[in-house]
Amino acid sequence: MQVENKLKVDVCSEFGQLEGVIVHTPGLEVEEMTPENAERALYSDILNLSVAANEYSVFKGVLNKVTTTFEVKDLLSDILGISEVKSSLLRLICQNEGAMDIYPKLMEQSASDVARQLIQGVAIERDNLTRFLSQERFSLRPLHNFLFTRDASMSFRNEVLIGKMASKVRDREAVIMDAIFNYHPLIETTTINPNTSENLRNYSGVSIEGGDFQVGRKDVLVIGTGIRTSTQGIDFILEQIKKKKEGLQHILIQELPDTPESFIHLDMVFTFLDVDACMVYEPLIMGTNRYHTIHIQVENGKVVDISEKKNLVKALKNLGIDMNPVQCGGVSGDWTQEREQWHSGANFFAFAPGQVIGYERNVHTLEQLNQNGFEVIPAKEILTGATQIPQGKCVITIPGSELARGGGGARCMTMPIRRKNI
Repeated sequence: MQVENKLKVDVCSEFGQLEGVIVHTPGLEVEEMTPENAERALYSDILNLSVAANEYSVFKGVLNKVTTTFEVKDLLSDILGISEVKSSLLRLICQNEGAMDIYPKLMEQSASDVARQLIQGVAIERDNLTRFLSQERFSLRPLHNFLFTRDASMSFRNEVLIGKMASKVRDREAVIMDAIFNYHPLIETTTINPNTSENLRNYSGVSIEGGDFQVGRKDVLVIGTGIRTSTQGIDFILEQIKKKKEGLQHILIQELPDTPESFIHLDMVFTFLDVDACMVYEPLIMGTNRYHTIHIQVENGKVVDISEKKNLVKALKNLGIDMNPVQCGGVSGDWTQEREQWHSGANFFAFAPGQVIGYERNVHTLEQLNQNGFEVIPAKEILTGATQIPQGKCVITIPGSELARGGGGARCMTMPIRRKNI
């Protein structure tokens, strides 16, 4: 495949105007969940695909209005059309998951069929005694979580950091994203992969997921550490920054509780909305608690300071990023804050400065946004043409009765690869 104009990865903020984003429309892999395997699949409930798909189509429809969208399955199918990539990628996946017996048959199939099966799963063939008696339904399990494309790769400047997933059930997502960024002829970038054999030897205990990784500025990263991103994972990122031997760089770290499960990633309690506004779950981000906010400064390949800060918003202000914190769940009480945070009420995705997407169900959060100057516009009005996206601050609301039950919001379902610099 020859491509004249490559898309160069370039992300230096969470809110610069979006120029390219990778998504994955949920498919049959979602319907392969059962009450028995939902916990293993990292879900607390099973989803209704028809409802989730309708909600997702509204979400993607908005994205299509504001940027160029790329589907994981299409990108994967493209690179599987390259014979050398197909062979090496399938061999790696099958070896990793103990399924080399299906490798020859997969090699015989078309690129599009293989791409579909790598996401939706490869059903086990019960052609010997071991497989006949196996309790497993799949030789390669479905990737139930891939609609949350944020987690398996992270764009920062002109590079992509590949995720080191906290749960083995998601490892294939990172393998696929690494292959896409390394081999797709449309995309120009360099990858940093903690999953290589050398890095696995040199860095133990590493886990890194994109829901914990946010770009405040070209020289500022904001990273959460909890059940999905380990302190060792942040140390790995720190080592990559040190290797560049650049001028002063900053990493702000926010500790997260292990429970409840809605605190799974930083973007469930904190997201950037604009150059001067952020969404916060106030009890954790602003309140008095035992979860530390740490500031690490790196200059010319060395850590020059590590110190604790009062909270994340004040730490950002000290770096010249002065944020007005908008409260998830509003200010009416703990109950509404907890309820709306549970349903991804802090998880907003900015497609331009001050222009964000979030769930329509979190009414107290939306009211708070409106009081802070964000015009609230239902997505369906945008899609029907009844309303145009304004020039000023706005929040486009998408349905999320089913999607929210998957444990993520608009930011979770997007992996930006290019934004305009601010």
